[in-house]
Amino acid sequence: MSVRPSVETIFADHLSSNVFPCLAAKTAHTRNQITHVVSGDIRCGKDDAWLAQAIQGFAGRRKPEHVFHSLVVHFPDSRGMDESGFEASLFARLQGIHDVDSESFAWDPSVSSDPASEKFSMSVGGQSFYVIGLHPGASREARRLAHPAMVFNLHAQFEYLREQGRYDRLREAIIERDVAMNGSANPMLAVHGESSEALQYSGRKIDGPWQCPFKPHGRAA
Repeated sequence: MSVRPSVETIFADHLSSNVFPCLAAKTAHTRNQITHVVSGDIRCGKDDAWLAQAIQGFAGRRKPEHVFHSLVVHFPDSRGMDESGFEASLFARLQGIHDVDSESFAWDPSVSSDPASEKFSMSVGGQSFYVIGLHPGASREARRLAHPAMVFNLHAQFEYLREQGRYDRLREAIIERDVAMNGSANPMLAVHGESSEALQYSGRKIDGPWQCPFKPHGRAA
């Protein structure tokens, strides 16, 4: 009888593959600085409360200088879906997590809660996160994982790298690797402050007008 690989093994194999360009994620893996959380089906909200608590705990334990740390939420029980379906499910889970989180934490004041704003970033536990969606149906190989997953990266660590003069060099190196490995750079990636990063979360290429399904509690700022 075959043994199903663990989500950690599947994720580690993906990071080690030739199609994955992100040096920050590879460094986090090498340093054993990736926290793994396992849920069920990404289309089901039954785990939203404890997922919110897990992300809140992760945010509370990290300081800006703790660079190259990530939390990954795995959804191994999800059935196949196309990019639009994954995008809808990803934002449904972010909405469910926010619904719980907003009862105890305010939005990180350093970023906007308006998903249409170029200053937007997801906030959990009072800390802003850049979210990366991975799933089997992704058009770009770098985003293609055997099961849906959401990677949460604290914005504070990127700002720390920027202050240290390391962020731009890292970003350029990742883009160069992406072009070499995948033939082109991800067209959806932009520098924070140029366009809403909500456009980037699912990995789906978006052309033309787009309405983010995420709705923050209170007045968007």
